[in-house]
Parts: sequence; C-alpha cells; structure tokens
Amino acid sequence: MPDEQELIQQRIAKLEAIRAQGVNPFGGRFDGTEPAASLKEHFEEGRRVRAAGRMMTRRDMGKSAFAHIRDGSGTIQVFLQKDALGDEAHARFKSLVDLGDFIGVDGTLFTTKTGERSIRAESFTILAKAIRPLPDKWHGLTDHELRYRQRYLDLATNEDVRSVFLARIRAVREIRAFFESRGFLEVETPMMQPIPGGAAATPFVTHHNALDIDLYLRIAPELYLKRLLVGGFERVFEINRNFRNEGLSRKHNPEFTMLEAYWAYADFELMADLMEELIAGLAASLAYSGPIDWSRPWPRVRYHDAIRKAAGDDWFDLTPAGRKDRAAELGVEIMPELVDFEVTNQIFEKLVEAKTISPVFYTHLPHQLVPLAKQNPDDPSLVDVFELVANGQELAPGYSELNDPIAQRERLLHQSGGEPQRIDDDFLTALEHGMPPAGGIGLGIDRLVMTLTGAESIRDVIFFPLLKPGA
Repeated sequence: MPDEQELIQQRIAKLEAIRAQGVNPFGGRFDGTEPAASLKEHFEEGRRVRAAGRMMTRRDMGKSAFAHIRDGSGTIQVFLQKDALGDEAHARFKSLVDLGDFIGVDGTLFTTKTGERSIRAESFTILAKAIRPLPDKWHGLTDHELRYRQRYLDLATNEDVRSVFLARIRAVREIRAFFESRGFLEVETPMMQPIPGGAAATPFVTHHNALDIDLYLRIAPELYLKRLLVGGFERVFEINRNFRNEGLSRKHNPEFTMLEAYWAYADFELMADLMEELIAGLAASLAYSGPIDWSRPWPRVRYHDAIRKAAGDDWFDLTPAGRKDRAAELGVEIMPELVDFEVTNQIFEKLVEAKTISPVFYTHLPHQLVPLAKQNPDDPSLVDVFELVANGQELAPGYSELNDPIAQRERLLHQSGGEPQRIDDDFLTALEHGMPPAGGIGLGIDRLVMTLTGAESIRDVIFFPLLKPGA
C-alpha cells in the first residue's frame, strides 16, 4: 500500500492531468446549490437540483458509480453514470477525482432501489482538488493531540465532533437571544487594558509601541461593564474572550469565552433565577441526555453549611491549625502557604464542588474570596454571591455587586491570598460618581458546552485550543 507521500505525488499528477484537459482543479463560483439536508427534507422525485460538497465515499461499478458528498448540513448520495455524463466527464471522474475532493453536481432527485434519496448527476464540476488524502479509519484514531492540531480533519471526518461544535454555536446564539429578549444590550469592552482587573489571575502582557506602554490582555470585562452601569446602561451583557496566563488542563485553556451580564437594581438572587432559566432552557433545547438532572428549581445551599456537611459540624469551631489537620485526615492536600480561608475553600473545591453533579447554587461565600461583591447585611463576614456548580465544576458565579466606592477601595487594598488585583483608580473614580445597586453574573461558555454535550475536555469544545508547538 502506498505511503502518504506517494499518494500525494499521485494526486499532484492527477491535478496536472486535470489542468491538461483545460479544467481548473481549484474551481470557482458554483451558484444555486441547495444544502444536502434540505434536498432530503424537501425531496421531490425528478426535481432538478444543484449540490456541492466534499466527496467522502465512492463505489465504482464500471460505467457507473455511487458517491456521497458532504456539505455543512450533512451528506447526500450522488449517482454518476457514463451515459448521462458523457465519455470524457465519466473518464475524468473515474480516474482523476479522489476522496476528499470538492465537487459540484447538477442533476435530478431520485430514490434508489434501497430507498436512499439521491441525486442522479447529469454533470459534475471539480471545485477543489485535495492533494493530501483524508485519514483512514478516523473514528478509530486515539491520538487526541493530532485531532486538536488538525481540527479541520477532525471536523471533516467525524460527525460527532461536528455535532458538538454545532451545539456550541446554537448555545451561543440562544444565550444572545435570551438576554436580548429581556432588554439587555450587547456591548463590547476593551480586550487590551492598562490595568488587569475584574478577577484574580495572572495576565498576559503586551506592549503598545506608539504610546510606549505595557498593556494586558483582559482577564475579565467586569470593571468596564460596571462603568457602563455608571453611565446609565442598566442591562448589559458581553460574550467574548478572556485571557489568563495559567496552565493547561481538562478544564482550563488560557484563552476562553465568557458571558458577563449586569442588571441594575437586581441582586444575586435574581441573577440566580436568570441563570437557572437560561441553562435549564439550553439543556432542553440541546436535548441533554446525560446524568445531570436539570429539573428546576435548583437547590440553594449556603457555603458554610456545605463545608460543615463535608468536613464536620465543628469545622468552623476548630483552630486554623486544627482545620489543616482535619483537611489532611480527609485526604485534602493543603499547601503550607495557604491562609485559613483558603484552606476552607480547598475543602469546598475538593469535597463539595468536585462531587456536585446536578446543579446547586452555593451561596454566601466569605468576603475574602470575592472582593467585588456586596457584603451580606446580616453577616459582614459574608458576601451576597452564588457559585453555580454542576458536573463537578463551577459554571457561573453571580454577585450582588459592591457599589460603595470607599468599601471597594478598602477591599482591593486589603485582600489577601491568591493573585491580588491591582487598584484601578479610574474604575473607583467611576464608582464615586454613583453606580446603581446591581446583580452580575459570569458564565464560562466552554465549560457550559462541555457539560451540555458530555465532552471530556475543554479542548473538545474549542475549535483551536492552545497547544505546545510541535510537529
């Protein structure tokens, strides 16, 4: 069996033979086509049609052949017969057209003896010659790294992969429609920021030559969206990229897509209602069929109650050293440099979050964890927030947003643990001009699509995930 290089040389020879016949092997405009799915759905025996796509299968039978072409909507079978095509075109198809080539066909619809709705070709046009062959037995390929590096082949040959990305596209479209139907305005805020803020994360750094200043790819749009609340835009949302200079994992890609939305005069409870309605609706729309129960209403559990259930009723009565000892007994690794509230949060992440499969809103977190949220009026050590957890991971946080500029400055100045946020004086100046009370949410689109499609890795729902350069 010839190796890939031999196959490439054979195809290049065919390409030159096509040119020698006065035919452009890289085609051009081909008007009037109808998607394969539509041809099947609106099938009418004998109707004249045009279709175009990549040839995925072929079965030659002397003077005739059956082939399947695939377009963005699906596949349809084409019957190519010498008597209909003519000697020259039939010979060209038989000897010079390969699997993976793009062709256009003109013909009529008919039903085969086996009942398959097909096109009886009267002519065909070569639209693009594929020099490299498609991979064999792609469904059996276990090299995930290669699939990510050559996503175009993954999409071209694997219907399951295509369906995941089509679900992602549909989900984003429905999220946009959901917010617009509720009076939210879609906005855009800077990707390059002079001060990274809105989250605790390490930013990517770039440099603007003309101004001779360092800028940062944004880690979150929050502080700019809140400026819009100050300016009188009362319901806003943005779906766009964030960038965080962190490691790669099953749940993390340094470039990822987030939804953030802010609603003046709302609070975290209303934002939880909004999230529940949105995601439950998406699960139904995408016909989710996995182990997660999206039935509403979703439980709302206080953070401290969840910790007590996981680590013992006396957890908050222990000394800081006692909590570290208890964590070790529970099998939770605690790094020596972690401060006390971070130890508790490790318990939450490892023993609560990781074991939560169906959606739960965990509410009223310690104020140290969320410096941009409003303090609870009954217990100032807590903030009015939720973390929506499902499938063992956080999907969406939601806050009652802190709009007291004096308290906000104090929080940012005295936060501890983790990656501190820099002080954005321009944002604080905006707050000093008055920001209405508001609720806010963030929703990781990639993780949501992972959850709703059953994907095992965030790389499976990002067209082109970041990879270490390689062959």
